[in-house]
Amino acid sequence: MEAAPRKRSQRFYDYSLLFTIVFLMIFGLIMIYSSSSYRAQIDYGNPAYFMIRQGLIAAVGLVAMIVISKLDYHWYARVWQLGILLAWGMMIAVSLFGRTINGRRRWLGTKSLSFQPTEFVKIAVIVAMAALIVRIGKDIDRFAGKFRAMLIVLPLALIVALNNLSSGIIIVGIGFVMMFVASKRKIDYIFCVAAAALVLIFAGPVCKALAGMGILKEYQLTRIFVWMDPEAYPMDGGFQVLQGLYAIGSGGLFGKGLGQSIQKMGFVPEAQNDMIFSIICEELGLFGAICLILMFMFMIYRFMVIAGNAPDLFGSMIVVGVMGHIAIQVILNIAVVTNTIPNTGITLPFISYGGTSILFLMVEMGMVLSVSNQIKLEK
Repeated sequence: MEAAPRKRSQRFYDYSLLFTIVFLMIFGLIMIYSSSSYRAQIDYGNPAYFMIRQGLIAAVGLVAMIVISKLDYHWYARVWQLGILLAWGMMIAVSLFGRTINGRRRWLGTKSLSFQPTEFVKIAVIVAMAALIVRIGKDIDRFAGKFRAMLIVLPLALIVALNNLSSGIIIVGIGFVMMFVASKRKIDYIFCVAAAALVLIFAGPVCKALAGMGILKEYQLTRIFVWMDPEAYPMDGGFQVLQGLYAIGSGGLFGKGLGQSIQKMGFVPEAQNDMIFSIICEELGLFGAICLILMFMFMIYRFMVIAGNAPDLFGSMIVVGVMGHIAIQVILNIAVVTNTIPNTGITLPFISYGGTSILFLMVEMGMVLSVSNQIKLEK
């Protein structure tokens, strides 16, 4: 009697996610060139100035992503404490010695070479939360377990928010999503979402009270007023919002055509950064905007597939953390551009100009692909 053939296992690698990442990165470079060429020509004499800078860093990030994707992600669990300490050190250094640009102290380094440590903090929080959730186990449903997890997220989010409110919100959101997915008791998180919705509805009086307590700064309070009535501040904070809305409205269904934006010619400030989605809407129309959103949704779907099939809880939580980061940042950026929420200076992942952002995003993608590469398929 012949023995039954042994099943051979083959490692999985999510090429669908890899294609999506590369597509978004290339599309981002095209839109950075389109949205910044006018300003780059005037300021630097080279219409491709911003695209070239972004492209070089994106190429380095792509190599880093491939290398990280081939590493065993389990070693992150052994260094998560070091990552958190490094994150704290960077944020303290920013507060003391950081470079101030546009009135905000968010950068470390020199004028020619600098980066935003908040992007590293996001990765450190994802890894630390994943490791901690594995340690806590079922206690994540109890107050003590939630408190231990919040001790990792909230203090870091607070020091980040002092100079970068949007990144502080994203860090809290990442921790919230990871705890929500890991917990079986969902009702507590539903109450938190409902409370956040109420704060948004009554944003005016709530923010006035926070400003009176010294929690919100004057420029942050002004953003709330601009959001509530941008037409009352047409030459101040409302200028960028109104010009962005004009760009979106003028694009129509199919847009004016790639490179044909009018608003990028000095009307939308820093069009290649936070407001790049408005230029996409103007040039590619509602059709192009929906296609981009669908690409992000497909990316989220691939994250869910990888998280659901990850070899262990630690790998699953890493993917969930990255998924939460991307989803929150996409939603908040589009909400800001459409004036659904106050302007908080959030970039659109893979699309907006920003060297630090694209570099650390590629590192995160490498971590997710590393988890996918540990999934075994039986033949």
